[in-house]
Amino acid sequence: MATSSRRWWALALIALAQFMVIMDTSIIGVALPRIQSDLGFSQENLSWVFNAYVVAFGGLLLLGGRLSDLFGARRMFATGWVVLLVGSALAGVAGSVAVELAGRAVQGAGAALIAPSALTLLMMLFGATPKELTKALALYGAAAPAGGTAGVFLGGVITEYLSWPWVFYLNVPIAVLALAAIPALMPAGQPGGRGSVDLVGAATVTAGLGAAVYAVVRAPEVGWADARTWLVLAGAAVLLGVFVAIQAKRRQPLMRLSILRTRNLGAANLAQLLLGGAWIPMWFFLNLYLQQVLGYRAFPSGAALLPMTVLIMIGMIVLAPRAIGRFGPKAMTVTGLAILALGMGWLSLIRPNGTFWVDVLPASLVAALGMSLAFIPSLGTALSSARPEEGGLASGIVNTSYQVGSALGLGRVSYGLKVPGCDGCPAWW
Repeated sequence: MATSSRRWWALALIALAQFMVIMDTSIIGVALPRIQSDLGFSQENLSWVFNAYVVAFGGLLLLGGRLSDLFGARRMFATGWVVLLVGSALAGVAGSVAVELAGRAVQGAGAALIAPSALTLLMMLFGATPKELTKALALYGAAAPAGGTAGVFLGGVITEYLSWPWVFYLNVPIAVLALAAIPALMPAGQPGGRGSVDLVGAATVTAGLGAAVYAVVRAPEVGWADARTWLVLAGAAVLLGVFVAIQAKRRQPLMRLSILRTRNLGAANLAQLLLGGAWIPMWFFLNLYLQQVLGYRAFPSGAALLPMTVLIMIGMIVLAPRAIGRFGPKAMTVTGLAILALGMGWLSLIRPNGTFWVDVLPASLVAALGMSLAFIPSLGTALSSARPEEGGLASGIVNTSYQVGSALGLGRVSYGLKVPGCDGCPAWW
């Protein structure tokens, strides 16, 4: 078992992983116009600089979680950083559309290995002490909004003062430092090591999830009423149905189906899906509103989101653990979702000729408070509901729920969105 100080340093590395995974979704926003002009993207295809990452990430999360259980969380955590490093270098040196999209997809694959193994390592380090586990999950959860806001800042600064490839190159030294620290900080654990990877099941679930995410993120371009959208969704449903049939028959399945009947696991994952479906689209929409409607530049736009980011970090680190200890995780999940819904309803009244102080700040702070109160208890419930040897699988499931929710929400917000003065915006905005 790691010493107390080493465990908290390990948590810092786990939080860094969460920070990087989220930052890689937001850091490219400001750089997209220059990527488009340098590499020759069409306006219709530019959104895939973002979507390639999301599709690979969402499609491979379940497989990443199972691999973490079979081969060890520390090994897959390190492998994910290597894959992220390779993908980042490839995206940075890309001289064509195909290479750029390939690099982004490889980055997403690396994130799909990092995210579930990071949560498994967190449970290994802090799962024995509920009070410490709540604190650890709070710090882990707070890294996500910090990564999103930092991505906006860094993307603007790097694009303006360096060049767009550096939004990808930034990952390389960080990955190298993480790989150097993993042997000293992370527990080796005891990988399952028995049995083999269900390759057919892995292929069907990855293809099914990938197709579902692909259909959702592409729908704003072709339209939800377009037959192509529903054909891809139908194909995803067939593939996922085949996956379920395979899992029901295999002695060593990729995912034990009975895990879905585990007490509280389904409700906790539903909460994570709803949180992803509300929070990520809200964050992107506010960023767009600040820049394209209120006329903020990238850096001031990031600064305008800082109050929301600070509150959600304080809420996750300070308020949520105390509230969970007093009222329990179920009550706080429901309360947090209700407060988040209130903030979202308030934001729905935003005006095209509004101001930051009246239209954005108060409602975003209410939403941030709700998110901070609901995220930690629902995440902790999802992870603690599984068997210890299935920690990676549970992590993969809960990450998949959040990412699918994010994709659904982004598709819903993006569809039909037309902002004054935003004729050149990427399609996914």
